[in-house]
Amino acid sequence: MTRENISIERQDGICVLRMNRPPANAFDLDFAREFAEAFEAVLKTDSKALVVTGSGDFFSGGLDLKLVPSYSAEEQRAFLVLLNRMMGALYACPLPVVAAVNGHAIAGAFVLALCADYRIGPTGNGRFGLTEARAGIPFPAVPAVVVQAELSPPDVRYTTLYATNFGPDEAVVRGLLDELQPPDKVLERAIDVAKDLASMPAAAYARIKHQFRAKAIAEIEKLNAEQSDPMLDSWVTGEAAEASDSILRGPR
Repeated sequence: MTRENISIERQDGICVLRMNRPPANAFDLDFAREFAEAFEAVLKTDSKALVVTGSGDFFSGGLDLKLVPSYSAEEQRAFLVLLNRMMGALYACPLPVVAAVNGHAIAGAFVLALCADYRIGPTGNGRFGLTEARAGIPFPAVPAVVVQAELSPPDVRYTTLYATNFGPDEAVVRGLLDELQPPDKVLERAIDVAKDLASMPAAAYARIKHQFRAKAIAEIEKLNAEQSDPMLDSWVTGEAAEASDSILRGPR
């Protein structure tokens, strides 16, 4: 199954969802729709686990800050509603989800990785960070819930307010990544982990996952049902476009 910027491959019952929107696999409204549709398609198969990965040097650069700031208020609202639902669905996914973080994971992509149950990154020069504050973009409500649920309070403070990119070793220390592998082994290792997680009783795995994410999932479901994200009225401004070059050109 292939879409313009997303491909889905099957390996021994494991689905590999690969983002491929050069140069940075950055999200605009159309790409988010592709991702959401691909994820929904996976859930309709008999797949036992999901691996999410990127292509090239990027897992993803987060939002497409060349395009999104030019959206109308209506387009931004539609994008934000979709983004919140997409992140919420991935975080609550009953299947085991493994992130094969093949390269840079910046801003929203950092949150996308946090939605996974297990996260593998590359040794080397990859850069990781929640740079929203430097780009002048407030966090959408659902990503904010995921960040607070998955990182310790000191790491939430550091990653969101210092808002700098850091390397792979610190990404492990900060709780984004669970382990590092050579870049050419990241996907292979992710598939092995996915197979291991899929070997557990599926119903019990899904129930235990929901037990320990229940508070965050309930908050996410409420936010999405009520569309009560305060960013729906005003989200990405021209400041983001001005900041995007420095963030993507030279991760800190």
